[in-house]
Amino acid sequence: MADAAFIEAFDDAVEGGLDWLDDHGGGVFDAIRHALAGVYDGVEWLLLAPPFWAVAALALVAGWRVVGWRFGGLAALGLGLCAAMGLWAETMETLALVVTAMVFALLVSLPLGVLAGYVPAVKRAAEPALDLIQTLPPYLYLLPAIALLGYGPATALAATCIVALPPALRLTALGIGRTPQEFIELGQANGIRPWQMFAKIRLPFAFASIMAGVNQSLMMAFGMVVIAGIVGSGGLGETIYGAIRTLDIATSVDASVAIVVLTIVLDRLTQGLADRGARA
Repeated sequence: MADAAFIEAFDDAVEGGLDWLDDHGGGVFDAIRHALAGVYDGVEWLLLAPPFWAVAALALVAGWRVVGWRFGGLAALGLGLCAAMGLWAETMETLALVVTAMVFALLVSLPLGVLAGYVPAVKRAAEPALDLIQTLPPYLYLLPAIALLGYGPATALAATCIVALPPALRLTALGIGRTPQEFIELGQANGIRPWQMFAKIRLPFAFASIMAGVNQSLMMAFGMVVIAGIVGSGGLGETIYGAIRTLDIATSVDASVAIVVLTIVLDRLTQGLADRGARA
């Protein structure tokens, strides 16, 4: 009975807190929703404005320059397959959602990761929160987002940002904090300024670790956008969710293939950038 009373009190406190936030911060959350949706709409328009072959050609050139000509050709063919399956608009909507969420996530995680790399106390304080974010099931982040932001892309963006934060923050802090001490001492002996120490010594050594964090965050974001189809995020996630509800196996397989293509293309591109940075 005591456990049941505690659980009921805890649930009431959570619901009461969300209601209080909605009542007293409704205008703020409306502004956040409109801002997130506006940025997403802009990125989506940029991706859908050119014809599919232009985007495929861009992927070919980027893949050739970053990874190799074989991968560039396969990337272009993969995007062409998405268009051939009639899922080009949905594929670009998903790409817009991932890119937008990653930009917001990196704007938070990279500066905090640098700070945590410089200040061990900040890293220790952040670890429990990062552990909690990575331990909880991802779909749980949709529930408070729905309560505060409603259904739509803004909710998917908010939840995806939260899920994508920890890997980039952790690995940025790791890279900054593991700069070889002898190079730091060499820089100090030459009298370089703190910003030069960061730009010329710490950042080059940390680049590979930072890019690995970006890559892992990207993978987390792709996993989340599929789940976010439940809240009307649009794109391939919503297509898969709708196909599951109607038992349309063919459509769900097509959408899954399109997500795999996008994931592989962006995964290899970010890995290629990390490898090039490590060799530089």
